[in-house]
Amino acid sequence: MSLLVLAPIGAVLALGYVAFTFSKLMKYPEGTPEMVSISAKIRRGANAFLKRQYTIIACVFAVMFVILCVMAAFGFLTWFVPFAFITGGFFSGLAGIIGMKAAVAANSRTANACQDSLNKGLRVSFSAGSIMGFVVVGLGLLDISVWYYLLTYAFKLPVQDVTAAMITFGMGSSCVALFARVGGGIFTKAADVGADLVGKVEAGIPEDDPRNPAVIADNVGDNVGDVAGMGADLFESYVGSIVASCALGVAAASAIGGVDGGSITGDAVVTIPMAMAGIGVIASIIGSFLIRTKEGATQKNLLSALRRGTNFSAVAIAIAAFPLVWFMLGVEHIGVYGAILSGLFAGVGIAFITEYYTSDNYKPTKKLAESTQTGTATLMIGGLSLGMVSTAIPVLIVCASILISFIISGGYAEPTLGLYGIGLSAVGMLSTLGLTLANDAYGPVADNAGGIAEMAKLDPIVRERTDALDSLGNTTAAVGKGFAIGSGVLTALALIASYIDRINLIDPDFVLDLSINSPTVLVGLLIGSMISFFFTAKLMDSVGRAAQKVVEEVRRQFREIKGLITGEPGVEADYETCVDLCTQSSLKEMVFPAILALTAPIGTGILLGPSGVAGYLMGATVCGFMLAIFTANSGGAWDNAKKYIEAGNHGGKGSDNHKAAVVGDTVGDPLKDTCGPSIDILLKLSAMVSIVFAGLVMSFHIF
Repeated sequence: MSLLVLAPIGAVLALGYVAFTFSKLMKYPEGTPEMVSISAKIRRGANAFLKRQYTIIACVFAVMFVILCVMAAFGFLTWFVPFAFITGGFFSGLAGIIGMKAAVAANSRTANACQDSLNKGLRVSFSAGSIMGFVVVGLGLLDISVWYYLLTYAFKLPVQDVTAAMITFGMGSSCVALFARVGGGIFTKAADVGADLVGKVEAGIPEDDPRNPAVIADNVGDNVGDVAGMGADLFESYVGSIVASCALGVAAASAIGGVDGGSITGDAVVTIPMAMAGIGVIASIIGSFLIRTKEGATQKNLLSALRRGTNFSAVAIAIAAFPLVWFMLGVEHIGVYGAILSGLFAGVGIAFITEYYTSDNYKPTKKLAESTQTGTATLMIGGLSLGMVSTAIPVLIVCASILISFIISGGYAEPTLGLYGIGLSAVGMLSTLGLTLANDAYGPVADNAGGIAEMAKLDPIVRERTDALDSLGNTTAAVGKGFAIGSGVLTALALIASYIDRINLIDPDFVLDLSINSPTVLVGLLIGSMISFFFTAKLMDSVGRAAQKVVEEVRRQFREIKGLITGEPGVEADYETCVDLCTQSSLKEMVFPAILALTAPIGTGILLGPSGVAGYLMGATVCGFMLAIFTANSGGAWDNAKKYIEAGNHGGKGSDNHKAAVVGDTVGDPLKDTCGPSIDILLKLSAMVSIVFAGLVMSFHIF
């Protein structure tokens, strides 16, 4: 139990690091008055969107809180669940808000720092990204620690009941993550597609040109989608993997010889994932200070600088986990350490494969850019093919991690122990999340900095430096999405196992029929598989409808505001209208996909019963995993193929090849920044909802 204190210590250290870094960030100068003015417009737009978005989320949470209280009153849940649901959602939303505040404060400061050097620009933008990363792990560990100590020492619940209650509060963070990802993703891609199609393709003006009415909305979208949305997304993966591992570990301890006896105790299996998370914070903080580069650095140098910190953190976790497992479980269960390593290696492997298929440093994206020489059609065919092919190796990596984790943990002798190993592999993958998320979240800051440099007409060398950071940010963002999807699948698998354990806790005599020839399981499999595609289709429709409105508004302003397109002095675009249009459209469009994700597993359960829900979860996870990788990698490759051409290859900017690449990028934008990340959340939210409503489904179902 003494080692369990590493979790709250890690939370305090992470939040202390956030406060220190935020204070340091705010001391950097913002730049010229024009840079400050542009940054203020982006900040106002982002704040306005989040205020309206979280008002809607608060209304949904109020309804859900009442529903959960009613269920608790009828005995389907404990009274802890409604309140844990609220705290999970609150901390998830707070993490996204703090991260976005740092990002919008850092954009002009990054552009200004790039006037001095590339290294300084990297340090400023990475500081903002690290705030996002460490606030997620800090608040996540704080939430888990408070609930664990409260339930254990204040309410004196046995460890089985503690973990059973803790796993349910992940639904709150999952709900916020879905709304944040879907709403932010629709906003950012509607603005991006509208700005690119009319600005670059039709009007032939550069990206981030101040004449484009959608340019501020585009920069706002980078923050509300890629920062606030990503933060909420990985918050729920992080929390979900830890609490699922704790619950599975207690089930394993009980099966082996009693929770408080036998060769494994309940306290020991709970301590390992929570202590690992605390150690991961310490390792990530140290690793963050290793990230720096020299002036004139290439993309390879910049990527190496980021990898240096991440690799250090991963090695530190690998070393520290061994004595932790040995001390808590003994040498006879040291195989659990291998499960942790498999998760770490799986994370590294998925990150590399994602980078290989999406970075213009490698053959696939270069070949995709080359396909523009024969037109847009061949580019689209190549991008779709690339995305489909890219699913193979990540799937095999996750399969290997699952098998290794299960077998090496002793799953054949005791299946629950093998499932605990799978849960710990997800914890291992996410143990360095503070730094991994920092690598991802700094990208939108660099992107905004480039836009500010363009709009403020800074020296071209500044835009070159911000473009170097932005191009690297595209790669790290793609890697971050691959990492989020891979960790999300492992977390979802651990949650599915926890769902089965939850059914057994509610009624030990109930037998789940999971045989492949069970009609309810088969129907559940098909419905779950279909939901992933239907959900993705609705997101694409939403982005398309919202983007159409932006396109029409940009065209209207170019047509009606005299002197705007020619850049006459004193003539300025109406940025606020585009920001407001994106806000209204995205908030309206996000409701149906979010409600669908919440209600589909409940409806399936009422129709098909607990076994049908298990089939649903398996179908959604299998299809959703591959669909998420496909959409994220196709979109990332199209984006970087465009960047590769803009760097002067295959005709450069303004060429027919470039116009074809812009079209590919606009198609890929909603795939990589709206659909892929949201599918990842769909998988985990479905499992969380199934666990919370398991008691209701067991009491009321048709088949």
